[in-house]
Amino acid sequence: MSSLLDRIVAFADAKIVVLGDAMLDRYLLGNVIRISPEAPAPIFEIGQEELRIGGACNVARNVASLGGHARLLSVVGLDPAGEAVAKIASETPGIAAAWVRDPKRKTTVKTRFLASGQQMFRADQESRDDIVPEIVDELMAALDPALAAAHCLVCSDYSKGVLTSQSLRRAISSARRLEKRIIIDPKSMDMRRYAGATVVTPNAREASSATGINCDTDDGVAAAARAISSMTEGGIVIVTRGSLGMTIFEPDGAAGRVTHLPTESREVNDVTGAGDTVVAALALALAAGSPMIEAAQLANAAAGIAVATHGTAAVEASRLLAAIQDSIIEMEETKVMSLETAAKVAASWRRNGRKIAFANGCFDLLHPGHLSLLRFARRQGDKLVVAINSDESTRRLKGPNRPVWTEGERCGMLAALGIVDLVMVFAEDTPLRAIEALRPDILVKGADYSEAEVVGGDFVKALGGRVALAPLEAGYSTTSALLRASSAVFPRN
Repeated sequence: MSSLLDRIVAFADAKIVVLGDAMLDRYLLGNVIRISPEAPAPIFEIGQEELRIGGACNVARNVASLGGHARLLSVVGLDPAGEAVAKIASETPGIAAAWVRDPKRKTTVKTRFLASGQQMFRADQESRDDIVPEIVDELMAALDPALAAAHCLVCSDYSKGVLTSQSLRRAISSARRLEKRIIIDPKSMDMRRYAGATVVTPNAREASSATGINCDTDDGVAAAARAISSMTEGGIVIVTRGSLGMTIFEPDGAAGRVTHLPTESREVNDVTGAGDTVVAALALALAAGSPMIEAAQLANAAAGIAVATHGTAAVEASRLLAAIQDSIIEMEETKVMSLETAAKVAASWRRNGRKIAFANGCFDLLHPGHLSLLRFARRQGDKLVVAINSDESTRRLKGPNRPVWTEGERCGMLAALGIVDLVMVFAEDTPLRAIEALRPDILVKGADYSEAEVVGGDFVKALGGRVALAPLEAGYSTTSALLRASSAVFPRN
């Protein structure tokens, strides 16, 4: 998890091109004072007005607030709303915008009426007609030089006419020619329009509409994501699912690989703009070198912050760093679990296609030899489970003066290691019962054992797994560490 913090810091070097529909979000804050005598409608007394940039502009705003650099390309009308959008964007640090002005176009404005923090209703003013070929040409003329200096292209489609079939095709072609990743937040039910994208990020409703598959269950979402991947010619699909988190489908092998991430949000106040936050954080994480699942985890965490915020949200890097740090602390506390719970977690990992590595030992007085073994074990699989001998079991194996640290203390130290995903205690002299319950893919022991001597090895190999023997770090053991500590405290004359 600490690597996620490094990725967020690296957002500062990321350059993202954002192409799509620009809009102005207008918030009227006030109170409902009574019911109108003219009709059964509330009278809304306006107290304050706030203007924010929305749509593709909010994606760029999130890129900038998360610490990256956004190059925003869009079309606005020659109207006051278009001027307001351009002005707000120009005043936002981290955004450099290139506007195409269309005198025949009306800039989209969404006006929201909020009383006591709750949205009462919304009024929209917009043009949804496709931009004409001449405007497409102007937009594409600005795209190539912007892409040349960027890491990723984000296409933010709100179905307001900027991302036409022609402009999408040309943008995707340009990005692929320059070997840039392409992330698309779709709105159209025709997912074939987004063919060639690296990642497509529909929400569950959009995924269901595009495929006709019910997305209320994990299996349904996975099936819809698989179908969308096929429609987009093998793209990765991330389905955002609100309170249920997100599902990632990677077309890896015949069946593909499905990962379900639970929601990171503790409180949902407003989902406005949460999809913008997801694609911004995803693009930045990929630009910073994150593999896809790690990038999705960061995007999921950013979305959790966004939905806890009222209005069109822009998540700051400092808030994301704090959220990840809190998750690390919570994860350390929740990594330690009973055998029964560990078995359920391991089964969930297997369903998501994860390979599980298993290591065991007393791990008393953690030393560099232990760390070498654990690093080796972590490289063998996607998840690492460490099972430690209980205090009683350790005494039977090591003598009455051991362990130095209690099983709770040993669990806490192991859980604090980022390379360890799960820690459990076993009371028996061998971990065979734990191995049979967890059914790991790789069983790891030190090379001072032969493969035939590894407890549970035959069981794991019968499941199709293997035994891996870790090279030993010479000179390290708990016994030698205790002797060194003793000689330091009580030196010989």
